Amino acid sequence: MKNKQNFALLLFSITLMISSHFAFADERKPVGITPDLMSVTIKVDGKVIKVKRNQDNDHLINPAFAKTSRACPPFCIQPMNLVKGVETIGEVEVVHYIKKMSEGDTSIALVDSRTPEWLVRGTIPGAINIPWTKLVPAKGATTEGIIKILSDNFAVKLAKDMDADDVDEAIVEGKAGSTLDYSKAKTLVMFCNGMWCGQSPASIKTLVKFGYPVEKIKYFRGGMQTWELLGFSTIKKKEEK
Repeated sequence: MKNKQNFALLLFSITLMISSHFAFADERKPVGITPDLMSVTIKVDGKVIKVKRNQDNDHLINPAFAKTSRACPPFCIQPMNLVKGVETIGEVEVVHYIKKMSEGDTSIALVDSRTPEWLVRGTIPGAINIPWTKLVPAKGATTEGIIKILSDNFAVKLAKDMDADDVDEAIVEGKAGSTLDYSKAKTLVMFCNGMWCGQSPASIKTLVKFGYPVEKIKYFRGGMQTWELLGFSTIKKKEEK
């Protein structure tokens, strides 16, 4: 009798373990971006990268973005409406822009506004690095340098018979758009480290002063902090010297 009881107890324990295993396994459900979108494939530097969320249901945020209380100033919380006319977007919208880029749309630029040392830690696949220090005059950026970035990266040209001095004068008068040709300007999706980061906001404000059409600037306010929080793919880039 005792042996039968022990055997029954053993069988119950095994059954419980097996059922617990399958219940646990059932919890490991796929992690999509939206209900109908699991990933987006994009080519970066000749390599195929799949932009998706981490599939580990127990995955935790990167400790570099777990800090809640950075000193303000300078790490003050940015407003949701940064500049009138500039749309603030979230992660799903960023993924859709990446998807368009992956399908061959060259009218979009995903812009990481952080300084290069941050890219070693990781950035969003498909992003180009235009450090805010190269766009903000207060950080040493020159009008000539800004115009070069606009031309080389954003498909903007100087209007006919105009030069950097003309641009400077027009900025003072609030008419910078008359000195630069934005007819083929790219849609810019700009981000930095998160809602407490002032790097992309500073770049955006400079671009607006230079006459960049506000409807062609998208501000990803959550930046790397919410991108990491949601377990999205990142890529690391070597710091250029």
